Amino acid sequence: MASVVLSEAEKVYIMHGVQEDLRVDGRGCEDYRCIEVETDVVSNTSGSARVKLGHTDILVGVKAEMGTPKLDRQNEGYLEFFVDCSANATPEFEGRGGEELGTEIANTLYRIFNSESSIDLKLLCINPREHCWVLYVDVLLLECGGNLFDAISVAVKAALFNTRIPKVCVLEVEGGREIELSDDPFDCIRLNVDNVPCIVTLSKIGYRHIVDASLQEEACSLASLLISVTSRGALTCVKKVGRGSLDPESIFEMMETGKRVGKWLHSSLQTVLDEEENLGTTRKKVGFLG
Repeated sequence: MASVVLSEAEKVYIMHGVQEDLRVDGRGCEDYRCIEVETDVVSNTSGSARVKLGHTDILVGVKAEMGTPKLDRQNEGYLEFFVDCSANATPEFEGRGGEELGTEIANTLYRIFNSESSIDLKLLCINPREHCWVLYVDVLLLECGGNLFDAISVAVKAALFNTRIPKVCVLEVEGGREIELSDDPFDCIRLNVDNVPCIVTLSKIGYRHIVDASLQEEACSLASLLISVTSRGALTCVKKVGRGSLDPESIFEMMETGKRVGKWLHSSLQTVLDEEENLGTTRKKVGFLG
């Protein structure tokens, strides 16, 4: 993961500010930086989204393709995640430097989407045991400015909200079955993302914890807690990262903060997505992908 080098004096300055609930950029301990969300930014995908969180820039594309259901879930479709850490984000990702981080992020996404309640995978089934929709979720890290997991989870939820899957029907013909694709581009399936969780990362600095840590603040934190939260405040996954330790009391406090902040994050994101959806074709696309 991208990192910065700070002097001891800079670390002390950041830590003292956190103890007083006044961070270097003026935020409180539970405040996010400005989040920019834009959907439908890549034309050759079933759904896409771009999220900017401070200096962190994430692009997600979802491609729906027909496949064969898994043996243990023969009446469901499934999701596949791939994370590409671009060397443009930070020189540390050059060569094979970003592969380990990409694998860690992808494994985390698999864990939080492993719950049956996150997405109705039965909706992706076309013909049990034979055909289903496979959603390939490709995550591209364009710029790294801290708090990657939160930004990626928001981008994935926005991209899934934007995803449109063509409707198909199975016809009985001589010698077997035939799949017919609808000619109407507006005749499609939309995913219900109400229960799709978002990740809230809480970083322990000194005796307090903060959300949405910048690169400088991440350099001052020895341990963080990744909490996967639904829109109703239910926890679906908890993961500790960093070489430091967390005492039980801190973990419970961080979980309660994660629930509270997570519900606000979901509410704000859904409001933005609904507003953008209501604009339809009249909305102006921004950024270099516009």
